[in-house]
Amino acid sequence: AYPKEGFIWDHCKRAGISYRTYGEFADYGKANIPALEGNFCKAYPGYNLDIKDIDRVEVWKKDFDSLVAANALPRFNSVRLGNDHTFGARVGKPTPVAMVAENDLAVGRFVEHISKSPVWKESAIFILEDDAQNGSDHVDAHRSTAYVVSPYTKRKTVISEMYSTSSMLRTIELILGMKPMSQYDAAAPSMWKCFTKTPDYAPFTHKPAQVDTEAKNMAYNKSAKQSEEFNLTDVDAAPDLEFNEVIWKAVRGEDSVMPPPRRAAFLVTVEEDEEDEKKAK
Repeated sequence: AYPKEGFIWDHCKRAGISYRTYGEFADYGKANIPALEGNFCKAYPGYNLDIKDIDRVEVWKKDFDSLVAANALPRFNSVRLGNDHTFGARVGKPTPVAMVAENDLAVGRFVEHISKSPVWKESAIFILEDDAQNGSDHVDAHRSTAYVVSPYTKRKTVISEMYSTSSMLRTIELILGMKPMSQYDAAAPSMWKCFTKTPDYAPFTHKPAQVDTEAKNMAYNKSAKQSEEFNLTDVDAAPDLEFNEVIWKAVRGEDSVMPPPRRAAFLVTVEEDEEDEKKAK
C-alpha cells in the first residue's frame, strides 16, 4: 500500500508546493511518514470514534485562523473527519444515524468557515468518503459520495460523469500545477465539468442537524453483540460485509434483510482533447 515514490505530500514536497495535514497520516503529535514532519497540526486528534468531528473542526479552525493571520496557509491541506465509520450497534455508543449526522454537521461547519475566510476566493474543497466499503448501493458497491466546493464550482448541480478517486487527485494536481504521480492519475479524466468561469463568492451557511446527534444504541441484540466483537479502534479494521450488515440493521431494523452488494463491470475511455486539457488547467 506504500507507493515507491511516496504519497501526495511527498509529491508536493518535490514540486515545492506547501502542504499540511490534519489527522491524515499524522496523529497525536506524531507524523507517520517522513514527508509530514513539521507539516501537520500537533493538536489535531488521531482516529478515535469517541472524539466528535465537530470538536475536531474546532481544533482545525484555531490552527487555520492562525495560519491565515500569519499569511502562512499552505496551498494543499488534507483533513480527516472519520466518524461516519460509526460504532455500528454497540450499546451505549451513538447510533449510526447520529454519527453520520454529526459528521455531516462538522463538514458543514468546516465549509462555512472557509467560505467566510479571507482565502475563500481562491479555495477549492474536495470532499470524499474514503471508500465505498463494498456496500449495498443500489447502483454499484464501489460507488461513493463526492462533493466539490468553491466559488468556481457549478452550484446546485449534479455532475454524472464517471469519476474515480484518481480523477479527484488529478484535478487537485492540475489546480496546484503539479505533474501526475502515476499512470492512474495521469489517465484519469479531470473533474473540470464541475467548474465554471464565473465565480459566485457568496458564503456557505451550514444547516443544523435534523436528527438527534446524541442518540445512543440501546438494544442488546445480535448486531450489538457483533459490534462488541469488531475492532473499531482503527479505520477499516472490521470486516466489510459483516459491519455493513450491522449498520443496515441498526438503521432499518434488526429483522430487515440487507440486499447483496451490486458490482457492475464498467469501462472508462479517456479521450480528453487539447481543449479539454486547457479547460482543466
